[in-house]
Amino acid sequence: MKLVVQVTLLPTPLQEAALTVTLRACNEAATWASQVAFQKNVKKNFALRKLTYEEVRTRWALGSQAAQHVIKKTCDAYATLKANLRAGNLGKPGSRRYRKATDKPIVFRLEGAQPYDDRMLSWQISERRLSIWTLTGRMKDVAFTASPEQLVTLALYRKGESDLFCRDGMWFLNATCEVPQADLNTEPVAFLGVDLGIVNIATTSDGEIMAGRELNRIRTRERGLRAKLQRKNTPSAKRRLKKRRCKEARRAKDINHKIAKHVVAEAERTGRGIALEDLTGIRERVRLRKPQRATHSSWAFAQLGQFIAYKARRAGVPVIYVDPAYTSRTCAQCAHIDKANRVSQAWFACRNCGFVDHADRNSSRNIQARAWQLWRCGVQSTTPVPPGKQRIGTERKRRVTSSDARCASLRPTVSGS
Repeated sequence: MKLVVQVTLLPTPLQEAALTVTLRACNEAATWASQVAFQKNVKKNFALRKLTYEEVRTRWALGSQAAQHVIKKTCDAYATLKANLRAGNLGKPGSRRYRKATDKPIVFRLEGAQPYDDRMLSWQISERRLSIWTLTGRMKDVAFTASPEQLVTLALYRKGESDLFCRDGMWFLNATCEVPQADLNTEPVAFLGVDLGIVNIATTSDGEIMAGRELNRIRTRERGLRAKLQRKNTPSAKRRLKKRRCKEARRAKDINHKIAKHVVAEAERTGRGIALEDLTGIRERVRLRKPQRATHSSWAFAQLGQFIAYKARRAGVPVIYVDPAYTSRTCAQCAHIDKANRVSQAWFACRNCGFVDHADRNSSRNIQARAWQLWRCGVQSTTPVPPGKQRIGTERKRRVTSSDARCASLRPTVSGS
């Protein structure tokens, strides 16, 4: 499986100036190539190369490898745009967002990422140094820093291109690594259900709550400070906003990594699979009052799901996505469904059998039970697919008959593992 390792470059002022000039030239050339592709409607790599290669090399003094990567980057950007349009991520044809995306050529940021292959970049991992191509020539002895685990991964599994980019005055390289993954556990003893929520980010069927009210207090304080600075609107307030703009995103990413690592490690240790909710399109389906919208939309639940999925794939742990409908209203003990079962945000009390439990733990137990039923029906490790493109996994291609009605009623989102 492919993994991206991000290392931080530590260039000297002279090296930083050379990297800045190089990155700006590559992105200016990509923007020009994008205009040619848009005007002539040529968005395939080899066809666009015939129209732009010589101009890109001579006008911006790029090397042959850099020029080819610039053209390929342009074609990849249009391919991504086409995929987003086809998936409906930019609205319906004719809508304002759709027209804004299609009525003009793609423009690349001057500090956007530029691909480097092994002809343009060489690593001395043990010395934490690298040699990189720039417009001013080959630049050697560029220092970088990374954690010991990242250095080991780079030394053993680095394969393919690396992307150079600048963010907030800091320089980074994203290196692609081909990491081996463990064999999938095809006989899990059970599943570890994970319920995702606003108050408690993740609650497992074992009753463990991860990132709960304490984190929400921090998020509320940060959001209030951001609103206060925005209202102040002075130069110093704008500087502070710029400095803090990525802080919450970094915190969320770090917490998501920790949650995913813990969940996968627990499932691997106990020989279980992982059961998650398929929350595709949840923002469009759910209606909230204005005070709740910021809290509901400010956490990267999709990112958490992706982290759990790739860590589980690397460890050989199966992952099942189930339909989240009525998991918070269903009793995990007797399967009775009633809106009144949810006494409060924190507590669940069944009106039928009297079962009482923490509401999020009860939901995670329902997710666990649905995943186990799906697994027994023949569904293997799954990943979510966009609505309207659901299909039965390739592990068992068969029609859903009347005997499978109970499994089909769970409406899993399934694709090949």
